Amino acid sequence: MEIAMIAAKRWTVDVFIDEHDGRTYAEARLHAEDSAHLVGTAEARLHPSDRDVPEIGDELAVARALSDLGHQLLVTAAADIEAVSDRSVHLSR
Repeated sequence: MEIAMIAAKRWTVDVFIDEHDGRTYAEARLHAEDSAHLVGTAEARLHPSDRDVPEIGDELAVARALSDLGHQLLVTAAADIEAVSDRSVHLSR
């Protein structure tokens, strides 16, 4: 079954990764056409007993930043629902 999209919207997420002082930092920036831009941030650090594999630090930091961004989007959606419905809303993951 194919669904036709009449007016598709495009949201993009840019992910930035950097390292400082043995920590990997990630930032996930949501760009949506009709809403405020949200930014999820996170970090990962190498445990002293672990082998240094930079890709793992990147993966952890990015996963956490995307999770933070998702949480912020849920909070924003709940606030928007509350604004139009005039009642308290709790959205879960």
